[in-house]
Amino acid sequence: MADPATPSDVELLQLMVAGSEDAFVTLYRRHENRVYRFALQMSGSATIAEDVTQEVFMVLMREAVRYDAARGALSTYLYGVARNYVLRYLGRDRCQIQIGDDAEDDTSGGAEEGLIVRDDPLSELARREMIEQVRAAVLALPARYREVVVLCDLHEMSYAEASAVLDCAVGTIRSRLHRGRALLVVKLRATQQQDQASPKVNSARCLA
Repeated sequence: MADPATPSDVELLQLMVAGSEDAFVTLYRRHENRVYRFALQMSGSATIAEDVTQEVFMVLMREAVRYDAARGALSTYLYGVARNYVLRYLGRDRCQIQIGDDAEDDTSGGAEEGLIVRDDPLSELARREMIEQVRAAVLALPARYREVVVLCDLHEMSYAEASAVLDCAVGTIRSRLHRGRALLVVKLRATQQQDQASPKVNSARCLA
């Protein structure tokens, strides 16, 4: 149950439109982390994620009066704006963005980070390797599949919520998610097979 003492997004938005900087700061702190993670998981670039997050909240400042609560939650609106900016960046760059130093260690806690939970160093290494494999496989998906996997699987949105973000039918979300998950499994299996084959190749070279 929501705390009656905690203002809702709509109430904060009304205060923000009326000129309250504190209301904007509260909204920013409430939603910034999710917007950033979505942009990072879609692009693989911390730089793009930071730029997109800044753009999203600039749009909120400029166009808050255009937000219609009847069409969905504020978070849905923000995800939709973020999605448009991410696609703009990716369309402009046209190159496959690889995960490297630019992607940083995302300590914000994505859903993919619950794959392996151990305290010993070897398990921690395995966990990080698995996270990187998942991230790389998600980034390799075509954008129309990547966005539904990120929204539904990593951000745990319902079909209806993702449908509102992407402005398409629930059936489209369902079919794209099914296809995206299938592609993701294929890519992860290929990566694991390649990793398993690498030690054998190295051993053969040593014996040659």
